[in-house]
Amino acid sequence: MVKVMTAEDAVKTYIKDGMTIATNGFVGAVQPEGMMRAIQASFLRDGTPRNLTLLHAAGQGGGKDAEGNVVGQVNRLAEEGLLKCVIAGHYSLAPRIQKLAMENKIAAYNMPQGCLSELFREIASGRPGLLTHVGLDTFVDPDVEAGMLNDKAREAGSYVQKVSFNGEDKLFYPSIPIDVTLIHASYVDTMGNCSLEREGTLADILPIAQAAYNSGGKVIVTVEKSHFVQYGTLDTRLIQVPGIYIEAVVLVDQACARQTNGSYHNEAFSGEKKIPLSAMDPMPMGARKIIARRCAMELKAGDVVNLGIGMPEGIANVVAEEGIEGMVLTTESGTIGGVPASGGDFGVTTNPDSIIHQSFQFDFYDGGGLDIAFLGLAQCDSHGNINVSKFGPKIAGCGGFINITQNTPVVIFCGTFTVKGGHKKFLRDVEQITFSAEFANKTGQKVLYVTECCVFKLTKEGVELIEVAPDISIEKDILPFMDFTPIMKDVRLMDERIFKDEVMGLA
Repeated sequence: MVKVMTAEDAVKTYIKDGMTIATNGFVGAVQPEGMMRAIQASFLRDGTPRNLTLLHAAGQGGGKDAEGNVVGQVNRLAEEGLLKCVIAGHYSLAPRIQKLAMENKIAAYNMPQGCLSELFREIASGRPGLLTHVGLDTFVDPDVEAGMLNDKAREAGSYVQKVSFNGEDKLFYPSIPIDVTLIHASYVDTMGNCSLEREGTLADILPIAQAAYNSGGKVIVTVEKSHFVQYGTLDTRLIQVPGIYIEAVVLVDQACARQTNGSYHNEAFSGEKKIPLSAMDPMPMGARKIIARRCAMELKAGDVVNLGIGMPEGIANVVAEEGIEGMVLTTESGTIGGVPASGGDFGVTTNPDSIIHQSFQFDFYDGGGLDIAFLGLAQCDSHGNINVSKFGPKIAGCGGFINITQNTPVVIFCGTFTVKGGHKKFLRDVEQITFSAEFANKTGQKVLYVTECCVFKLTKEGVELIEVAPDISIEKDILPFMDFTPIMKDVRLMDERIFKDEVMGLA
């Protein structure tokens, strides 16, 4: 029989000062929120545990309190002294951890989400680390910033190395032993077997559990009180984490067992039910819809597609509204098919065909399985480099952006032409290189930059303006809002259907 205890007792028993803890989850999904609350409470009450190293692949956080403040999940660990180091794929949903990083109160690192996800398998198997091309020529490359976000990280040292393998440059991400892994499950039986049939993503739950267990660490799983069941009652085929890996089960209430930040439990996200896509509300006309429509015009029958967070989420809505069929939408969280959700539900999908482990999804992505990907456009420079990861004092993080953009033959960056307030996005130089135009040109990728008023493409000579919206003047509406003059050879008008408040007929 597995040990059953309160979250408070689990913290006292298993989480000691200086440990490395790994947390499963994607945004607000499959999050061990109950353990996060208990760790925070213990530290504020007793001053322990402290000096922890936090390791997670996907962006985690975004949970809000009654006043709308983002305080949930990993944000609860952002107490000065509780954390010593954070190695994460994404930071935008963890503003409290961002603050500690920018104030140089923790050593902070940002590594590609897919690389960290795959690294859990390397740790589990006892291999020395992950060898890959992902991250070359970006801020993760040791010749650039080595993924180090502040002085404390630079003092502590790098978690990535540049090596030569068979005459080619590669990056090596060394294995990191894990002392405690925190996970959440839909159901857990009295022998510790964990199923996730009520979840919209599995995230890294199996490899992250194996990584801790085979590091000599402990795996603690949280589950809603009413979903702790007798051994033998769970369908063996639905078990995602075997009970042999589980050290303790912590029973939590509904508030700590949400399916996403936006939903307690939506059966269309977990595949328990299918809903008519006609039930989805169409996106209102505006810049977001214009951009999504222009992006959707790049889709082809048979395409396997990735949609990133933010502006690209709107493409799913256009696909549903237009009744476009013949391609498969995927997310890095492991969903395949259906229509990716947005907002507080990002990371799960309405009517998914299947849900696989995140690390397997990144294997597929890194191996070139995608046909086309749509990612956000925050900053672009004259070379075509993109920054979505760091803006002055704000650390967003790269998430799966680098894995996806370095391995997909067609990449579409999409966003408004200027930042809110009219500030420029098209700069002489980006603050941080999250996407390397040099790398893309070496590999022969097709790259477009889509905005509501114009479209650019990447060439070996730089960024070329290829389309403008009707009634847009290049001299008055484009060039004054750029820090560089793009290449201009054959500029044509964007399709007029994009701007009309009616179905375009893309199907």
